[in-house]
Amino acid sequence: MPDNIVIQDFEPHEHDHGHCMADALREAERVCAHRGERFTPLRRTVFELLWSSHKPVKAYDLLAQLAVTHDRPAPPTVYRTLDFLQEAGLVHKLESLNAYIGCGEPGRRHQGQFMICEDCGVVAELDDEVLTAMIDTNARKIGFKVNDETIEISGLCRQCQ
Repeated sequence: MPDNIVIQDFEPHEHDHGHCMADALREAERVCAHRGERFTPLRRTVFELLWSSHKPVKAYDLLAQLAVTHDRPAPPTVYRTLDFLQEAGLVHKLESLNAYIGCGEPGRRHQGQFMICEDCGVVAELDDEVLTAMIDTNARKIGFKVNDETIEISGLCRQCQ
């Protein structure tokens, strides 16, 4: 594996999810504290729901899950929470699915390339610095400034092939 590629590979069949969830929560708390912002109970709950599997979750599915434990959660509340988590670099939005997934490396600013399994829905996050640099270089050549880069690639994971 080249040094320039960071992979957050989610394999639910061979994965200690309890350890993964605990690490993600610790990192989210650290990121919020570093930013001087609160990791409120609602933000924590939404974050935990997003990390409950390594599959993308739609906002309205989060809303339905929140309704079980919260009194009448409103869509704007969920969207504001997702916006906060995304701005803090704790989650990514997958535009092709209109869904969100926890970030595998929240403590580090990076762009993302996502491999989305069409069969089981599991997502692997990659961060190829060479690919990101190539996109930035080519964008500059045409006078374009990249503010955000998310590449989504659909196919079949190792288990589903």
